[in-house]
Amino acid sequence: MTEPNDNVRFFLVRHGQTEDNVHMRYIGARDEPLTAKGVLQAQQVADALSQLNIKIVVSSPLKRAADTAVRIQTACGVNLRLEPRLAEGSFGAWEGLTRSAVLRLGGRDAEALAQWESNASNAPPGGESLKSVQKRAVEAAESLRAEFSGSSVVLVSHVGPIKALLAHALDLPLQTSRALFLDPATISVVEWGTQPLLRLFNSHAHLGWSSARWMV
Repeated sequence: MTEPNDNVRFFLVRHGQTEDNVHMRYIGARDEPLTAKGVLQAQQVADALSQLNIKIVVSSPLKRAADTAVRIQTACGVNLRLEPRLAEGSFGAWEGLTRSAVLRLGGRDAEALAQWESNASNAPPGGESLKSVQKRAVEAAESLRAEFSGSSVVLVSHVGPIKALLAHALDLPLQTSRALFLDPATISVVEWGTQPLLRLFNSHAHLGWSSARWMV
């Protein structure tokens, strides 16, 4: 590992629950708000992180992330910065649809879905590829590392950018990130530097064990 003061510790927070999360729809660039449960989750994340020495909160500007971030900012008593490079990738024509719904469209959409799921360089029709999402998210992370080395920074984002950052940190093929699942309002922690170290993934201890869908 690099020396500790060369690294920045990122607390990667997925935003709280939205209505489309409940139904497992592709949200992407749609600016969907938090549900009542999502607001509660955001406060639970904020309460957990308030116990730590956080330097700054940096968030995707999309409403579901920014509303989560505001609660963390308030609880931690630090500044909030909106960073467009942390926004979710666009799903284009598929936004608001479930995977099953896209398959039912058949034809080119079904073919495009298979291509998108098998190659991170492919994008949904009218959308953004995961490779593009990773490029901008890593650029943002490197900029923050240069600015806040030796500090702890909260990044509030979405499934795509967070998993893309973790794949980069672990030096894994980007397509491998599809085998990772992130629940709403969970926390992952990575020491970001020349030799990154993943310390925590998809933790929902602050939400309670029974809160995760996969525990039901």
